[in-house]
Amino acid sequence: MTDPRPQPGATPAPRVTEAEASAALRTALRDMLVLLGALLVVGVVVGYLVAELPGVWGALLGVGLALVFSGTTVVSVMRTTGEGPARTTAVIVGAWLVKMVFVFVALLVLGRLDFYDRTVLGLVLLAGVIGSAVLDLRAVQRARVPYVEPTPDGGPEVR
Repeated sequence: MTDPRPQPGATPAPRVTEAEASAALRTALRDMLVLLGALLVVGVVVGYLVAELPGVWGALLGVGLALVFSGTTVVSVMRTTGEGPARTTAVIVGAWLVKMVFVFVALLVLGRLDFYDRTVLGLVLLAGVIGSAVLDLRAVQRARVPYVEPTPDGGPEVR
């Protein structure tokens, strides 16, 4: 059986710092905000050309809902960087539940109103949410932050 204690003179395995993890999350947040800003401009212009003022309102509402939907996840993870997995999971699941209720209620209320174009809202919301998810994935993949760290005995330590 191997001795789990570090050997004298052995260099410990490098640990992921909060700064490295936070950098990936800041990149994801920045990229999401840039995407939603560009989507706002394009959505408003296209919405106006397609449906005039209701199209503009549809684009504005779509970007706003996409920001709430996508932004809460990134911010939740940023707020729990360095916390344990149980706390991080609880915050992410809690934020997911809150945003689901918010988006459901917002769409329920908006369903009764007719000042906006529903097609523009749906397309802008879909583009914002899918685009944000792709950018989040790209930021995490490029960060090269491992989720398994070697222990002194050479076995993996799952984070």
